[in-house]
Amino acid sequence: MWFKNLRVYRLTREFTLSAEELNELLEPDTFVPCGSQDMARYGWVAPLGRHGSALVHAANGYLMVCAKKQEKVIPAAVVNEKVEEMALAIADKEARSVGRKERQNLKDEVLLEMRPKAFARSRLQYAYIDPKDGWIVVNASSAKAAEELLENLREAISSLSVVPLTAKNIPQQSMTHWLTAPEAPANFEFGHECELKDPQESGSVIRCKNQDLCAEEIHNHLVAGMQVHKLGLVWRDGVELMVDDQLSIKRLKFSDAVTEKADNVDADSAAQRFDIEFSVMTLEIAALLKDLLQAFGGLNTDTASVDEIVARATQSERDQQLAAEVEEI
Repeated sequence: MWFKNLRVYRLTREFTLSAEELNELLEPDTFVPCGSQDMARYGWVAPLGRHGSALVHAANGYLMVCAKKQEKVIPAAVVNEKVEEMALAIADKEARSVGRKERQNLKDEVLLEMRPKAFARSRLQYAYIDPKDGWIVVNASSAKAAEELLENLREAISSLSVVPLTAKNIPQQSMTHWLTAPEAPANFEFGHECELKDPQESGSVIRCKNQDLCAEEIHNHLVAGMQVHKLGLVWRDGVELMVDDQLSIKRLKFSDAVTEKADNVDADSAAQRFDIEFSVMTLEIAALLKDLLQAFGGLNTDTASVDEIVARATQSERDQQLAAEVEEI
C-alpha cells in the first residue's frame, strides 16, 4: 500500500493512544453503507480490507487507519431535465410560470424519488499517525479530503490537536531561489516539472512538463519576477515528488530500489505483505520529511492549532475578568 499524495499535519499535543485503544474508539463509527434515503455515509474500515478486521493497523510504532466514504451519484443533468419537464407540465396545465422557489421544491421531490435507485460510489482514504515524530500523514490530493478524515478522527477520539505542516522559510521563495541559482537543496535533484506564477493578484501561470528546469527560458521567467509554486524533485535517487507552496506532496512515486526492499522480504500472507510495505513506506517518508523540512529552513512550530487558539482566548477572558475584579476591590 504505497501512498501517492501526502498531506502532513503536526500534532501539537502528544498522541498517547495505543492501537487497541484507538481501535476501540473508532468502532462506534465503523462504516455502514448508504441506506435508501442516504446521500452519503462516512466511517472507518480495516486498513487490511478483507484480509483483516482491526480498524487500526500498527507497525514499528506507526498507526494506520482507513476511512471509507460512500456517495450516491445522481447526475445534475438528469435532475434538471426532470425538473424542467415537471415545470413545463405545471405551466401548461395551470397557465402560469413556475418560480424559483417552486422549482427548488420540484428538485427536492426529484432527488427524493431518485435517491433509492441512485448508483453509489465509494472511495478509501488512508492515513497514518506517527506518535514519535508527531505527524499525521494523509494520503489525499486535496486539503478538503484530508481535513474530512481529521475531523472524523477528532470526533471519534474527542480531541485531536493538529496544524498543517509549515516551515520557517516561505516555500515559494525557497523554491524560486533554488531554481534561479540553479541549485537543488541537499539530497534533492530537480525533476522535470514546475508551475510558475506571477505574484500579482491577476498574474499569469506557466506550467512546465517534461522540461529541463535549468533551461534559460525558465530562468528568464524567474528573473522577470515569476515565482515557483510547484516544483518537481527527486529525493536521494529513490523518490519522485511534486511539492507545492503549501508543502503538500503530490505524484509521489517510489523507485524500484525502494519497493524492492519490501519485495525481497518473504511474506506468507497478504496481511504480512501489507505490513512489510507499510513499514518500508513509513520509514522512507519519515526520512523524506526530515530532509524536506531542512531544505525549507526547518519546522515552524509557531503555528497555533484551533484548540490552542480557543484555550488562549478563554485564558485571556479569564485574565480580563480577574483584572476587573481586582480593580473593583
